[in-house]
Amino acid sequence: MEKRPFWVGFLIWLQILLGFGAIVSGGLLMVAPDGSLLQLPLSVMQNSPFPNFFFPGLILCVLLGIFPMCVAYGLWKKPGWTWPDAINPFKRMHWSWAGSLAAGVIVAIWLTVELMWVGISFLHILYYVWSGLILLITLLPATRKHYRRA
Repeated sequence: MEKRPFWVGFLIWLQILLGFGAIVSGGLLMVAPDGSLLQLPLSVMQNSPFPNFFFPGLILCVLLGIFPMCVAYGLWKKPGWTWPDAINPFKRMHWSWAGSLAAGVIVAIWLTVELMWVGISFLHILYYVWSGLILLITLLPATRKHYRRA
């Protein structure tokens, strides 16, 4: 088995923690669409296209939860699955590398859209930095080399 660079291991943990947090938060929003389990006032949704937190929770759970967890697994194990390559625009790279880029972009888009309806908070800044770290580490030469196909 080939040795995994330090930054690749760090990237895997960033994806796992992102995914875990989004699955928990999204799940809590779906279970209590009024936001009560996360102590979010429903008034936050006033200017949004959603009547409550259920659909944002579902999107959060799937796009920022389940997807990064699948990416983390792919980054860790590099499975030889071919079906993700159908949407992988970087054919010379393992699909999980492209998925990692996508996860970083999805977080940034999620935050930017969310800021249309709510004011900025410390968590927004934290997750923008998190997104930037995912993108930066994914683009590091050592990371790209690790996921380049032979």
